[in-house]
Amino acid sequence: MSPEALNSLFSLCIGFALAGALTSGYQALLERPAGFGLLGEGAVPKTFAAVPFLVFAAPFIIMRNTLRGARIERRRVEFVMMATILAGFWSMMSGTFFLMTLRAAGLLA
Repeated sequence: MSPEALNSLFSLCIGFALAGALTSGYQALLERPAGFGLLGEGAVPKTFAAVPFLVFAAPFIIMRNTLRGARIERRRVEFVMMATILAGFWSMMSGTFFLMTLRAAGLLA
């Protein structure tokens, strides 16, 4: 496996882990699952605060909603695959940003 592929895989895993940790922490604190409904409250400061949270938590929310929809609503396999690819790419990008931030702060070599 090339170093670039390994780095991308590591970013993907870190992105999903970060998304899972954020949504689990949100659910533990507020006792309700996180979702994109946080943006539906209009232009209030709480909505603006939800945007950075959702940027990093979105891969987990997308996959949770997709798998639930596949089981309950019997969604087609193509839709599930497309959502999985989207969540994976989003996770890789957020993981890359998180790792770059750690490197810039000197916490990661």
